[in-house]
Amino acid sequence: MNVEVLREVCISKKGVTEEFPFDESTLVFKVMGKMFALVPLERLPPQCNLKCDPERAMELREEFDGVITAGYHMSKTHWNTLFIEQLPSDLIKDLIDHSYDLVVASLTKKMQRELNALD
Repeated sequence: MNVEVLREVCISKKGVTEEFPFDESTLVFKVMGKMFALVPLERLPPQCNLKCDPERAMELREEFDGVITAGYHMSKTHWNTLFIEQLPSDLIKDLIDHSYDLVVASLTKKMQRELNALD
C-alpha cells in the first residue's frame, strides 16, 4: 500500500478529517477531533502510526518484527508504526479499522451520537 491509498482508506470513514497540526509534513487523520492515524510524509520508507489494543500491538510486533514496531514518537503501549509498503494491504486496512474503532469507542456518548448522525 502507498500513502495515497492509505489516505483514501482513512478519509472514507465517517466523521474523519485530515490536517497538519504538528508541521507541514505530518498528516493526521482524526475522527470527531481525536487522532487515529498519523502519516509522516517525508519519512522513508513510507510509514504510518496507528492506535492499537496493547495486547494485539505486542502480537503484531512479534509477528511482523521490524515491519510493525512500537509507535515512533507515540505511546509505545497504544501505538504501532507500520512500514506500509512491506505489509499486505488487507492487514493495513484491518489495522486502520481497528484504530478508528478504538477511538470511536473512547468518544463520549454525545460525540458517538453526533458521529452516528452524520451522513
